[in-house]
Amino acid sequence: MRRRTFLTGLGALGAAGLVGCGSDGEEAAYVADPGALQVYSSQHENLTKAWAEAFTAATGIKVQVRKGSDSSMGHQIVAEGSASPADVFLTENSPAMTLVERSKLLAPLDEATRRQVPATLTPSSKAWTSIAARSTVLVYNTAKLTKADLPKSLMDLAGSQWKDRWGCAPGGADFQAIVAGMLAGQGEQKTTAWLQGLKDNARPLQNNIATMKSVNAGEIECGVIYHYYWYRDQAGTKEGSGNTALHYFRNRDPGAFVSLSGGAVLAGAKKPAEAQKFLAFITSRKGQQVLVDSNSMEYAVGTGVASAPALPPLNSLQAPPVDPFTLNSDKVATLMTDAGIL
Repeated sequence: MRRRTFLTGLGALGAAGLVGCGSDGEEAAYVADPGALQVYSSQHENLTKAWAEAFTAATGIKVQVRKGSDSSMGHQIVAEGSASPADVFLTENSPAMTLVERSKLLAPLDEATRRQVPATLTPSSKAWTSIAARSTVLVYNTAKLTKADLPKSLMDLAGSQWKDRWGCAPGGADFQAIVAGMLAGQGEQKTTAWLQGLKDNARPLQNNIATMKSVNAGEIECGVIYHYYWYRDQAGTKEGSGNTALHYFRNRDPGAFVSLSGGAVLAGAKKPAEAQKFLAFITSRKGQQVLVDSNSMEYAVGTGVASAPALPPLNSLQAPPVDPFTLNSDKVATLMTDAGIL
């Protein structure tokens, strides 16, 4: 069930933000508050809430957050078109943003906002900005694999020698963004062959957390996830990661792909000035520090803001040079469907 949250200057939950659910557990239709800035978000709820509360406290502008997944929210905005109630769109991964951008539904972003993020972390189209980043990693069970045993490249996992030894969450937007990065950097032929190897050899799991826990339990030797799930667990009880370590592929390998979370103002925004202020705030030093303090363990992307100390520096990951504007989620879905994965 998705929750609608209204955030006032004190960060309190407004009663109008809650709607009833039907007997089948499905929530009632979303009702936009005309007095609130409408933020459609597929970013993590705790981080979006922290940003919204801090923005409201700083500006007095009320925010209503509508939560969804990357794919569903991106396609919903496209389906709603110019009639969408959304003023702002926040994503976990950039392909959902590119989907909306290609439908010509984004407004030009203020130049001052774009300058708050390094040019290397923005799309060539300049239609939106990154607001956070996450790195692809290989989590491995240290009792089953040594560093010398690890694959040299993400592409190696397609080989039969890795059959039933690794896992991933192919149905999730996170993993599909990794494949989109591979498609952009390696081309369709190599990506198609790799996906066939995935179909033949990998264990499909529900999500990144399930993948990490399966590796931790020794059910598989390693798995492809995003970094922050491991760092969050390590900062807590280590219940899901205590038997594991992370491997960073680096060397511009497809397995070193860094996914950018996106933020944009909708062309049909009813509150365009407030929407621009919101993007300016969350990419500012104060807004990026909110990200760091939220313990999301995602990378800060704003200039002059250091990410959580536990993380290897973003500029040390040697990610492949993939323009986020080129990432194509629909093409990836087609390739994965053709391979029998989806």
